[in-house]
Amino acid sequence: MKNVLISGSGIGGSALARLLGEQGRTVTVVERAPAPRRGGQAIDIRGVALDVVGRLGLLDRARGARTRMRGMSVLDGDGNEIHRSTESTFSSGRLGNGDIEVLREDFVRMLHERVGDGAEFLYGDSITALEDAEEGVRVTFERAAPRTFDLVVGADGLHSGVRRLAFGAEERFIHHLDMHIAIFGADNFLGLDNWQVWLREGAAGYGIYPVRDNTELRVTFGFEGGPLGPEARTQEAYRALVAARMAPLRWENDRLFKALREAPDFYADAVAQVRMDRWSRGRAVLLGDAGYGASVLSGQGTGLALVGAQVLADELARADGDHTLAFARYEERMRPFVTVNQALVEGRGEAGSPASEEALDRAKNAIVLEV
Repeated sequence: MKNVLISGSGIGGSALARLLGEQGRTVTVVERAPAPRRGGQAIDIRGVALDVVGRLGLLDRARGARTRMRGMSVLDGDGNEIHRSTESTFSSGRLGNGDIEVLREDFVRMLHERVGDGAEFLYGDSITALEDAEEGVRVTFERAAPRTFDLVVGADGLHSGVRRLAFGAEERFIHHLDMHIAIFGADNFLGLDNWQVWLREGAAGYGIYPVRDNTELRVTFGFEGGPLGPEARTQEAYRALVAARMAPLRWENDRLFKALREAPDFYADAVAQVRMDRWSRGRAVLLGDAGYGASVLSGQGTGLALVGAQVLADELARADGDHTLAFARYEERMRPFVTVNQALVEGRGEAGSPASEEALDRAKNAIVLEV
């Protein structure tokens, strides 16, 4: 198991690349995007995931880059404040709780710097076929020449190509939560000073918070709705859909919709969980959202990816070349952790608030890493 291919250069894939490189393995990372992805919302690193970040040597850097929110306001559809808090925010929970909220792109950049020359990165490419054989996995790429690897790890997100190739159509595994989300950046035209604004009315709402020393905003739109067909998931179609669903909200619509139209880092997708009976088949295994996404509503996607990377790396090291044993142990240890974190979605409060602090504390610490 010396030669490993990881599909996806996000949080889980990059963390695993670093951990496997430390074990002396030859790691290749293939990423569909032409370069490291920019944009995205602030992510939360909590509980046991903080231990993984410490093992990666990034705890001090992550703490130094964390957001510095002072509190939040909750508004009605006209922009009238109906609640405010200087004790907690919807995005990060209780302020000063020891968890770390940091921009996704900042944390991924830290991970890539830790990987350094310890992995080969194939940007602008993807896997088109997997052929499992006794000596390894024959991998066909969209652009690169075919190669054989000992193992293939799918860390390629909700719409995982590795999962599709190894297990079948994604419709079998994706459980929609009847909601869509859109995220993009903008200049801080609201003049927010380390302060979040959340608004919800009816079936739509959004959260806005400043980043980069209050020079930029991150905007998250959310609205209710079922699954969309592939033709409706294009960038242009999604932008139009988001604007139509958010139109009934009346506060700052002109400037928000202008930012929506112009944002180069616009991202949108359905909110969903991935539920599977098993996460490996042959020499292919899934990591993070690809195998057990808990959805953005859980606030624990980053934690699951980081902890999953650590557990998978540990089990590969322990298995003495037996990938079947390593994958079985990985799933045995991770599944209870995944189950309790996916259940957080069921415990969410009203008006877009997260699950209770008590439920989140249980979930984020519901696994023990081996020394």
